[in-house]
Amino acid sequence: MIFLGNIKEYLQLETINSQNNDVLKKTIESSLTILWFESDLNELIIDGKSHIFFKNQIVFLTEFHRVIIKDVKQIRFLRFNRPFYCILDHDTEVGCKGILFFGASQLPVIQIPEEEVDKFETLWKMFTIEMQSDDSLQIEMLQMMLKRYLILCARIYKSQENYPSKKEDSDMVREFNFLVEQHFKTKHSVSEYAGLLHKSPKTLSNIFSKIGSKTPLQYIQDRKMLEARRLLHYTNKQIKEIAYEIGYDDIQTFSRFFKKQEGISPSEFKEKISEEKLPTLRE
Repeated sequence: MIFLGNIKEYLQLETINSQNNDVLKKTIESSLTILWFESDLNELIIDGKSHIFFKNQIVFLTEFHRVIIKDVKQIRFLRFNRPFYCILDHDTEVGCKGILFFGASQLPVIQIPEEEVDKFETLWKMFTIEMQSDDSLQIEMLQMMLKRYLILCARIYKSQENYPSKKEDSDMVREFNFLVEQHFKTKHSVSEYAGLLHKSPKTLSNIFSKIGSKTPLQYIQDRKMLEARRLLHYTNKQIKEIAYEIGYDDIQTFSRFFKKQEGISPSEFKEKISEEKLPTLRE
């Protein structure tokens, strides 16, 4: 089911399986995608890495994620574009910028708690009914339900990722992630982002320590590595071009950084990818 508005608003709602999963291969400009898995052991390769998804897990993707389908059983698929609902413009309403979408590097995945499943089922049913309506209030109703869907997901993500309970600290983590997504090619130090946030590097580090996962520097490095892997995997660019694109003036410094993070050099990584593609090419 697809909704198309008068000013290019786009919303698509589908239940997909192994027979009709071509929708996952399509790209829509300025779109965001939410996949809710209804069964266990679904395998997708996202940005060159294999991921297994289980029942009632939800993953959040942007148009920039590269997805290859290995094995899907049944997924509830939701995709919308910026004209339909811009999460950046409505961040104060849904609070998902920098966590569900446009975060630094981590693939956002949530597990719907058992006690919350009924809420999601009810909302999906209402979504489906409203997609079939045809009146002047349809788009407002659909936007309202999408907003509710995003709020539910953001709450679960913050809870499962142990986000700081203090709103100011939680918003700071989200804003940092969003800024890294915007500037990772040109800004590589924590102090640069701390300056943009009008905080000290120590304050940022203290806030991230409450989450108990990565340091701010690790988020920056992970985002650079994600881009490097994408470019090595999906383009024919030379390593020196890739190094320059993500902010390195010389290939040696980039190679040392890449090997420290990945365990192998960029050239070895590219060779490994070529070997993995050979069986597919022969078929």
